[in-house]
Order: sequence, then C-alpha cells, then structure tokens
Amino acid sequence: MTQMMKARQGIITPEMEKAAAIENVPVEFIRAGLAVGTIVIPANVNHTSLEPCAIGRGLKTKVNANIGTSTDFPDESVELYKLQEVIAAGADAVMDLSTGPEITRIRRKMLAASPLPVGTVPIYQATAEANVRYGAMVKMTADDLFGVIEEQAKDGVDFITVHCGVTRQVVELLRRQRRVTDIVSRGGAFLTGWMLHHNVENPLYERYDELLDICERYDVTLSLGDGLRPGCLADATDGPQIQELLVLGELVDRARARGIQVMVEGPGHVPLHQVQANVELQKSVCKGAPFYVLGPLVTDVAPGYDHITAAIGGALAAWAGADFLCYVTPAEHLGLPNSKDVRDGIMASRIAGHAADIAKGVPGAAEWDLSMAKARKALDWEGQIALSVDPTHAAAVRAEKNPDHRKECSMCGEFCAMRVVSEALGTEPETC
Repeated sequence: MTQMMKARQGIITPEMEKAAAIENVPVEFIRAGLAVGTIVIPANVNHTSLEPCAIGRGLKTKVNANIGTSTDFPDESVELYKLQEVIAAGADAVMDLSTGPEITRIRRKMLAASPLPVGTVPIYQATAEANVRYGAMVKMTADDLFGVIEEQAKDGVDFITVHCGVTRQVVELLRRQRRVTDIVSRGGAFLTGWMLHHNVENPLYERYDELLDICERYDVTLSLGDGLRPGCLADATDGPQIQELLVLGELVDRARARGIQVMVEGPGHVPLHQVQANVELQKSVCKGAPFYVLGPLVTDVAPGYDHITAAIGGALAAWAGADFLCYVTPAEHLGLPNSKDVRDGIMASRIAGHAADIAKGVPGAAEWDLSMAKARKALDWEGQIALSVDPTHAAAVRAEKNPDHRKECSMCGEFCAMRVVSEALGTEPETC
C-alpha cells in the first residue's frame, strides 16, 4: 500500500512519525494531509537509505536540487560529489537528470548514497537510449518509455516527473497561440516532437492508468510536469500553460482516486505581479495538491545571477502557497552547474523558503530568527555562526573580515551600535 492508502485507513507509518518529528507537528496532522492529498511523503519501498521528508500544506517549504550528467560532461564521479554537496548544503530532495551514458548505473549509485528523496524524469533516459538503440529519439516507443518508468520505480526512485498534460489538444493550442520561446521543458519538448512525428496522443496521458499501476506497486509519488511552463516573462500565464494545468487538475483527481501520491509542477518564468495568481490558480484547479515550482524567475535578464532571480520569485510563490522550490543555480541558461553553483543555488532557495515560512507561520521559523537576533545583540559570534543558514560560509567571512578576532565586527568597530546602546541604557543583552 502507498502512504496515502495507509493514511486513509488510519495507519500511522514510521515515515509519518519521522516527518512529524522533523516538522514539529502532530503525526495526525501529517496523516490527515496524506489522506486528502495536500501532503506527500515521497518514499519508494525500495529506497532503503531514505530519510523521509514530507512536502505540503502547513509544512516547512522544501528545496530540491537538480544534478546529473550530460553528453558534454558524462563524468559520474563529479555528479556523485555534487550529491554530497547537495546533502551538506541542506537540500530536502535531489533529482538525477542524467542524459549522458550509463544512466541506470549513475541512478543506482545515487539512490544507494542518498538519504534524500530522489526524483527523475524518465523520458530523459528513454529518449537517450532510443537515440543509441535506433539512431533517433523519435523512434522511441511508448513501451520503451513505460519500461524505463518501471525500471526506475523498481530501483527505488521516490518521485518521477511525467509530462502527462502535454496532450494533442494542448499542443494544437500552442500551434495557434505561438509563444516567444515555445517549449523550454526538455521533457515537454521531447514528447511534443514525438507526438507530432507519429501523429498520436501522449502515451503518458493515454496510458495514465498503467502509470498509476506502477506507482502503486512501489509507492512512487507522481510529479506532474509542466511541459508548457513559460520560458520567458512574455509567455507567462498564457493559454497553453493554463490549458495544460486544467489537464493536470483532472489527473490529480484520478491519482487520488487510486490512492497514489501526487504533486504538481509549475512555472517557470513569471513576472512578479503574476506569481501569486499562478499559485492560487494551481491550488484551486488541483485541489490543494503540493505545488513544486522552478523558481519562478521574475526577470529574464540576469544570466549568471538567476539563483537570485529565482529566490525572489520563490519567496513570493512559497508565501502564496507553493510547497516545494526547485533550486536555480547561477549557471542556469549558461551551462551545467559545478559544485559551487549547486551550493549557491540551494542556499538561495533555502533562504527564499525560510522567508516565506516566517510569513506563513510555519512552526519554528520565526523562533530561529529570534534566536539569531538575540545572538547579535549579545555580540555572540559563535552563536550567530551556528544559527546561520550556512555556518561554514558565515565562519569564513567572519574570519576574513575580522582577522584580529575583535568583539565587535570591523564594519563599526568601537562605534558598534549594540555596544553603545547597551552601555548607555545600562542593560545587558539577552543570551540565546
């Protein structure tokens, strides 16, 4: 049985108990959310190294990091090193988006090494293998794709991105309502090209019940991909995006009816004034399903700094109700991220998520900041570093800027506002 099926029967699983302890909420809160689908716990029965993580309404905003090989950079050891960086940087989940050689071997090594939930996009492997086996990606068969999904599920993948909403009707709408960037989702692009080449319906939509069967066997959480997500601000919240979302709302209902855990992916590039509306629309159409957003990026003109662009949009999206932020690195739009890009992207998204958690009243969020404020008042540098989102980086900056280890920082020195006011008022600062 899936976590959702067990929750509906009133069964409290070890995964629910662990998630509740991490979130500092009653386990009944987790169980109830799982039962109705507003919370998911991606936890494949075959992922033996997993430390469960709950995603959804009323919980801390989660952060995902994407890693994986490409045909230009096929070195699996580099990606396995990035996995350790992802874990150390405090991400909540990781996706293996490998498209280089030996995809199965890399995925299995990641699953063995990762305590985080691991996600994939199965069509990446299916098209890469078709390119080798048949000489062209479009020669992939629907059975090839479902064979890969079954293989990945059996290996222990906890959640899969599947672009089930890219239907013939949606693609036809795209034809009529052209976009500046058309389709920027790789999975959405692969499927669209395949469908147009063969003049057939999307097999992920047409054989959706078969997909649900696989998910039930291994308790794989569906992440319904946004193949028509906008790739620039000019394409945001347009007809193809909304039409696909309506299809995804239907598919959420069908998954829940079967007891399959499901979340929904979202944009993409969205101007700041449309972010809240996008989140609220998804929550309405998909009846509160956890929302997993890429960014969103709120401007198109910041290559090299898109982790900041995404953090701005991510904070607003999470405050409006998004549950899961897919990080964006400084290398977005420019190339494959290195380990530093991975860490910078995770930190930017973690900060965005935490800012939203404070605004949403998530348990423990504001208390963390209050503890930091008290440490700052006390000029307790060790306490400040320990409480920071990235203690390693904070300690390095402190040491570099204050080589003499002074009590105050080198910005103010003897003119430190905290010290001056404490002396004037005759008060001692509170300790943490």
